[in-house]
Amino acid sequence: MIFLTPLLLFLASCVSGTFVVNVTQASYQAEENQNITLEWTFSTRRDTSLNSISIVCDLVSVRPYNLLHLYKGIELPESQDPEFAGRVQWDKDVLTEGRLTLHVSRLRTSDSGFYICKVFTDYGRNNGRCCLNVTAAEELEPQRPRESTTRESEKTLAYRCDNNSDSLYRQHGLHCFNKI
Repeated sequence: MIFLTPLLLFLASCVSGTFVVNVTQASYQAEENQNITLEWTFSTRRDTSLNSISIVCDLVSVRPYNLLHLYKGIELPESQDPEFAGRVQWDKDVLTEGRLTLHVSRLRTSDSGFYICKVFTDYGRNNGRCCLNVTAAEELEPQRPRESTTRESEKTLAYRCDNNSDSLYRQHGLHCFNKI
């Protein structure tokens, strides 16, 4: 029992010092041209400052695409893949609280794949990944007016009438059938 106590204390200190990165949602579904927000959370300390955080976020599909590269709190836009230029924003305000939110706009079907964010701090590093599936937007065919097979002037209505009403109907452009 004497040997177990130091071992338990050692294991408890290792577990409490673990740096964790989680995704708030493992899988996302969206349609082409929509916008989406992907979110990760990670362990923080009271004294966490922006310049103690570095992040690399990539889309892994046919090849890796870099969405965000943050080094000690400074964004490195030249690292961003041209496919995502102008389409990815992140919230600087919530980063020190342990929240990473990526806003991807004007989604394309080629944006489908695994999104992996690696977070590096002074007290640990880890990564989290989620999956995004972007489906093609349904295109609606423009409604064309139907063409009439007969011209308005050729349309006639026929009514059943007797000898007395025949002339009355003809005055109004109506025709009688099956005279009584």
